[in-house]
Amino acid sequence: MESAKLETFLNVRRFSTLSVVLVSALSIVFASWLGADSLNWQVAIAVAALAVGIPHGALDHLVTLPKNKPLRMAIFIAIYIAVALIAIWAILKWNVWGFIGVVLMSAIHFGIGDSAFIAELDGLSQKTRHSSGTWAYALAAGFVPVIIPLINSRSTQALEKVNPVLVDWHHGYESELLIAMALISTIAILILLKNRQYRDLFDVASLIALVSFAPPLVAFATYFGCWHAMRHTARLSSILPQSQNYYLQGSSFKAFQSAVIPGLPALVGTFIFVGILAGFARESITDRFLWLTLVTIWALTVPHMIVTSRLDRVALKR
Repeated sequence: MESAKLETFLNVRRFSTLSVVLVSALSIVFASWLGADSLNWQVAIAVAALAVGIPHGALDHLVTLPKNKPLRMAIFIAIYIAVALIAIWAILKWNVWGFIGVVLMSAIHFGIGDSAFIAELDGLSQKTRHSSGTWAYALAAGFVPVIIPLINSRSTQALEKVNPVLVDWHHGYESELLIAMALISTIAILILLKNRQYRDLFDVASLIALVSFAPPLVAFATYFGCWHAMRHTARLSSILPQSQNYYLQGSSFKAFQSAVIPGLPALVGTFIFVGILAGFARESITDRFLWLTLVTIWALTVPHMIVTSRLDRVALKR
């Protein structure tokens, strides 16, 4: 069982790293071939990556309520949806401050979740993990792929496409934020080198390459869908009963698949909801669809982060 889990974690880590490296390379090619200002290929990659990431948060109720009691399940889902709807309303009403709140929350959630994934992987591999490396990795893996794309000079056009109000979200402090990200990256690299955590170092280097070469929208979407979501799904497969049954049979693929399929209706539901929301908007659906998709995903991050915080704490204490 443990060997099958280890295989899943290793394969997912390889996939996420390869995806980031591949998108970085494709971004260079497409920018040279189609032009750095062309948004068609950027939106196509971003929507595909976001679609990969949406289902990973749809199993929160199974993690929180494993016994599946109908009444408690209904109450949980109602509260979960209510929190997400309040978050959607807040972001749409206070675009800039809602966006800043989502950025900070996402960076913390992504960094801690990624570090928890590595901690679980090291536990399965029976490797000793340094606490300094854990938190250095969490800061770099969380803040770098979230903040840098948003302060990149190329983010202006993407943000104008998504929502023009967000262009000056940093209130002119982009240089200070860039310096802060450089310091976080440098400190993380030095600590990981000192601890000889070379594979973790390669992860950080891959993320730095992604935000350096890929357009902002593509960089964030790829990180969210192909990195964070995939690694979170691997962690879910460790605790979901059906996945555990497959692990006992030695089938890592079916175990991971069992943690993906139940979340697919959430993908369909998200796009239906966004389509309805865009239908009520005065602007054309084409102009609003990506913005409303992002708002919905950001809003779902709020209850998702609350639910998964307990899972993260348990993993990081190992």
